[in-house]
Amino acid sequence: MAIEIEKKFLLKYLPKESLSNPVFISQGYLLNKKETVVRIRLADKKAFMTIKGLTTNSARKEYEYSLPYDDAKEMIDLFCKEGLVEKKRYKIAHKGFIWEIDQFSGNNTGLVVAEIELEHIDQLFEKPDWVGSEVTQDPRYYNSNLIQNPYSTWQL
Repeated sequence: MAIEIEKKFLLKYLPKESLSNPVFISQGYLLNKKETVVRIRLADKKAFMTIKGLTTNSARKEYEYSLPYDDAKEMIDLFCKEGLVEKKRYKIAHKGFIWEIDQFSGNNTGLVVAEIELEHIDQLFEKPDWVGSEVTQDPRYYNSNLIQNPYSTWQL
């Protein structure tokens, strides 16, 4: 059984000097419910189907499978009618961890978050100076919720 333990943060500033080689991600949802999400993701020329369970205390069951790119693109076109989440993803190594910075576009332009995956919920890690407030428990920042409630519609 695969478990994803992830923490999500806003950024104090974008560490532009560390950003290189972005991966362009486009993803849609075949099933988008609180207790189960089934996502199709195109990441450059690779494609994946991911099934995620209910998030409890920053952890959830997650299963991910490679798909043929053309099949995944067709599934998105045929079955993901709510729209897409689009973003550039950068990876930055810091103190033994890989941080992923997602810079969103489309209806979520202006939103930038950093994520870190952990091996266990209480694992200690040092935040880079560009990492700000934690938003792990705020469902507005879940990619699956950005489809129905995009960042461009938020009252800030």
